[in-house]
This record gives sequence, C-alpha cells and structure tokens, in this order.
Amino acid sequence: MKARKWLSFLGLSLLLVILAACGSDDNGSEANGNSEGNEASGSLLVSGSSAMQPLVAAAAEEFMAENSDADIQVQAGGSGTGLSQVAEGSVEIGNSDVFAEEKEGIPAEELVDFKIAVVGMTAAVNPEVGVKDISKEDLIKVFTGEIKNWKEVGGEDQEIVLVNRPDSSGTRATFVKYGLDGATPAEGITEDSSNTVKKIISETKGAIGYLAFSYFTDDSVTKLSVDGVEATDENVQNGDFPIWAYEHSYTKGEPTGLAKTFIDYMMNDDVQNNLLPEQGYIPATAMKVERDAEGNISNK
Repeated sequence: MKARKWLSFLGLSLLLVILAACGSDDNGSEANGNSEGNEASGSLLVSGSSAMQPLVAAAAEEFMAENSDADIQVQAGGSGTGLSQVAEGSVEIGNSDVFAEEKEGIPAEELVDFKIAVVGMTAAVNPEVGVKDISKEDLIKVFTGEIKNWKEVGGEDQEIVLVNRPDSSGTRATFVKYGLDGATPAEGITEDSSNTVKKIISETKGAIGYLAFSYFTDDSVTKLSVDGVEATDENVQNGDFPIWAYEHSYTKGEPTGLAKTFIDYMMNDDVQNNLLPEQGYIPATAMKVERDAEGNISNK
C-alpha cells in the first residue's frame, strides 16, 4: 500500500515537472519581444525614405542598446525603393514620404500603413545667394528654369544651379506636389541622397535644392521661407506652411515578430515625445491638420 502511494506521488511530481517545462517553452517562443519583460531578438531589414532614415537609424540604435540580441539594419535609397522592396518581400519594413497609393505599380491594398511622424520640407540654398524668403510663384520659376539668376529675385548676381532628387525620391514628390504645385523641375544635378544634396548645395555657389527640416542642423545651407511663412514645425502643425509629408512605415500585411515590436517602439510615448523632436521630426499626434492620399487637408 505504501509502495502504491509512493508511485502515485512520483507520477504527480513528474507531471508537474513536465507542465513547468512546457510553460518555460511558451515564454521562450516570445523571445522576439512580443510580450512585456522579454528582450527582443532576431534581425530586421528596413529600407526607403532618406528623409526618414536619420530618425529610424537613431531609433534602431536606441532599440538595439536596450535589446542586445536584436539586429536592425536601416538603409536609405528613397521612398520608391522602400515601397517596392516591402511589396516584393525583400525587406520587412519599407519607409516612405508618400502614401503607397501615390506610387504607380505599388499594390497599396497589400500594405499596412503606420504614420510614424511628420516632416516639413523646404528649399535649401547656398548661404551666399543672398535670399532667405521667396514667393511660391518665383520658386516655381526658379525650379522650372524661367528664372536663371539670383539677382532676379533680390539676391546676388549668381547663376542658379539646380540640385534635384531622382524620380523615386519621396522628398522630390512632396516638394514638387506642394512646393511647385506639380510643375516639373528643369534639368540639373541629380543626387540620390539628401546628405549628398546638402553637401553639394553648401559647396556650390548659386545652388538650390530641397531638404527635410531634419537636415538643417547647421549653417552650411540656408532654409528658405515661402511667401513670408517661415519653414518651422509650428507652421507645419498649424497648416500655414504647405510643404510637409507623413513619414510612413509600411509592412506587407500586419507586422509580426521583431517588425511589430520595432514599430510599436517607434510609436511609444518616449520616442514620439523625445526622440522625434530631437531628430527634427514632428509627432503625427501633434498635428492640428491632417492630409489624405489625394492631398486634401482638413482640421483634426
């Protein structure tokens, strides 16, 4: 009788050990950070908008510092590249300055849109051109080649040198749509990277291009006001300055694993209220107006 009780006790103990082990396995399967308290792990490839790249790179650096087993690679290349690559499945997150619906050939219905931030954009000129404000009418004439010298708009006697982004650039698409009212820029220097555009403008007399506000971090290039409205975050938030874009992170279908964990991290209050302003971006939640894929503006 005693032997039977001992065997029953032993069997119950083994059952409890097995159940405990199963519980441990369940927790381990969420080691990619899907539940609170677990560090994220795995690798993630992000590509797209160069206007958004400094923000995502800074967030990835902080994220990896907190999650030593996570590896997040952030590549630029332009919004068109980000949208194409996430649609074809070669990256987990594709960043874009434009709505997927605005890019021809992108299956927008297959992508999920996360509006991470807002960024203003404006014309950037070499500090020696002698102009800090320009009317939109003259801005269009400058970029379409109708005005060829800065003295025609109150600046120095210097030939205007245009610096454009390629057609795949979301910064170009935003600037053309909202800064040039859809006018096609004339031929000029074309560079794939906002960093390179800034460098060329700073080193070339008479140069003008366009950059996200986040690139105006020093005095090497001058940020232009348009129609007397300063290119500031506050004027973008109020809807007074028209050249701005959402910074989208797109996934193909609902994100899972590390992609979901990283997007959730980008949207948390600490990143939205601290890292975004530090990096020169505007939290989407701080906007007093909103815009749809057709460009229609409404008050929030």
